[in-house]
Amino acid sequence: MSIYHDEVEIEDFEYDEEEEMYYYPCPCGDRFQISKEELMEGEEVATCPSCSLIIKIIYDPEMFKAEEDESAALNEKLSDLKLEKN
Repeated sequence: MSIYHDEVEIEDFEYDEEEEMYYYPCPCGDRFQISKEELMEGEEVATCPSCSLIIKIIYDPEMFKAEEDESAALNEKLSDLKLEKN
């Protein structure tokens, strides 16, 4: 069983679109981080790369699941277009 430093809602995280990472300030001065991919896989723990603290993320996994389904459908359509072109 993990002991969380805190529980934080995903809306309180800063999102970096380029890196597809969510960040939240850590008391040590660094930032907790979790990737969009990890959230899509159902992960709910963000870690700090500089210390041993972890936080639990409060979010709706369905929000990320819907995005994953949408992305998969888009990739499938792109593959179909490439096959048609060849």
